[in-house]
Amino acid sequence: MRIIAGQYRGRNLKSPRSLEVRPTSDRLRETLFNVLAPRIEESRFLDLCAGSGAVGIEALSRGAEHVTFVEQSRLMCRLIKENLELCRVSETQAQVRQVEARKFLEQSLTQESGVWDIVFFDPPYKDDYLGVLRSLGGDGSALLAKEALVVVEHHHKNSLPETVAGLRCGRILKQGESALSFFQKTN
Repeated sequence: MRIIAGQYRGRNLKSPRSLEVRPTSDRLRETLFNVLAPRIEESRFLDLCAGSGAVGIEALSRGAEHVTFVEQSRLMCRLIKENLELCRVSETQAQVRQVEARKFLEQSLTQESGVWDIVFFDPPYKDDYLGVLRSLGGDGSALLAKEALVVVEHHHKNSLPETVAGLRCGRILKQGESALSFFQKTN
């Protein structure tokens, strides 16, 4: 895995040893950031189910102001921190939290953690996507900026509903076995 563009372009990241972790491919990350390009500069980016941290680090490389990495696995959190060190990302630009995604969103509502401009959510394909989407669209919509974008990576055969708890899917991009669904707040 490598950083594709921006400040950290060409840096090779450490990959997870486990086959249970499915990193977002370079090609899919490039497609994602082609879509996000007009929004990424100085954005607050939330990487839910961050895995190796490649997507969030790519966001920092391309000009995101801050990235919060959320990952439930202690080993993956350690890997994210190692990858951040490889790229010499400052502690003011990134935060790594070891917690389950929905629990993190619940905690964020009470901790005044600010709002996010972009949320990237890439759970294991077998996981429940709707619970997190409901959390983000329901009470969690207070955690999203007015024009926030929620991007969900999922298996191309796993279709997500057009609307979920105040979020509406406006675009779906399919590439190989994966798909990216782009949601925005409806109000």
